[in-house]
Amino acid sequence: MTKLGQWLCGLALLGSAWAALALAPPGLRLPAPYRQALLPLPVYLLVAFGCYSLATVGYRLATFNDCEEAAAELQEHICAAREDLRRRGLRF
Repeated sequence: MTKLGQWLCGLALLGSAWAALALAPPGLRLPAPYRQALLPLPVYLLVAFGCYSLATVGYRLATFNDCEEAAAELQEHICAAREDLRRRGLRF
């Protein structure tokens, strides 16, 4: 199962549990404070997921490793390409 499938299964499970509690089936009566906290729960979870995603992206950006060897190799390739173009008559 792909990661997307796992996320969709989890969301379907949570969504069905929320809907079952929010729609208040006849045999299950939740107290008013629980119902008031339950109704906006998807919005709270969406905001929490957005905060988590933003924090994860920020952390990964802050700890991104530099590849000094790859940068040096790329500079060598650029210099070699410029020399080749100069030999062929292209002026920069």
